[in-house]
Amino acid sequence: MAVVGERRVVIRARGVSLHARIYENETASAILEMLPLTGQASRWGDEIYFSIPLSLVRARDVVEIGELGYWPDGNSFCVFLGKTPISRGNEIRAALPVNIFGMVTDDPTTLASVDDGSRVTVERA
Repeated sequence: MAVVGERRVVIRARGVSLHARIYENETASAILEMLPLTGQASRWGDEIYFSIPLSLVRARDVVEIGELGYWPDGNSFCVFLGKTPISRGNEIRAALPVNIFGMVTDDPTTLASVDDGSRVTVERA
């Protein structure tokens, strides 16, 4: 059984720190085991992602602002800040289905200043 606080992470990039809670599912557990993670940010609309060494199946493509997802086709850790280039109406749509494993508990839009190539770190809170 997880101890309180164990399923929380901090995402850091360009001087911004965001806290997130991690869900109880297979993807979440696999990612927690890999922490700390560091990668080079890529932007796709209002999504930030970076490659991680994980292989799992995919789940859904419509997500909510602030959700954390694992994108199996790109082996990437994703933070959804808003619409992507393929969003329809007010939805937020991933390029391909992702596994949702957590939710940012701070204002996710504070990561809007993160550019392609920025260093992103995720570690236990």
